[in-house]
Amino acid sequence: MAKEKLTKEQEQLARLAKALGHPVRVAILQMLAKQTCCYHGDMSEILPVAKSTLSQHLKELKESGLIQGTITPPTVKYCINKENWLLAKKMFGEMFIELSKNE
Repeated sequence: MAKEKLTKEQEQLARLAKALGHPVRVAILQMLAKQTCCYHGDMSEILPVAKSTLSQHLKELKESGLIQGTITPPTVKYCINKENWLLAKKMFGEMFIELSKNE
């Protein structure tokens, strides 16, 4: 029997899951969901991590496509990427429905 290849959807879903796999990133998304956008400096005053650590978490979320950033030196403003957020919601929803079929 031949091995199956991973689908693009499986790879994308895993990438999103990885981005959501840290409590600081979850806190960032929750913070951004409550407002239109937020500046990096404002987040660093609220979240319990160093600015450099926060930057790494923001980078991970941005690379996953869940957030987007606008650079206006000397500040960086972040907000939820609504299109990708809706896609992630749909993909996770479909996966949970599929996994529940055999319950």
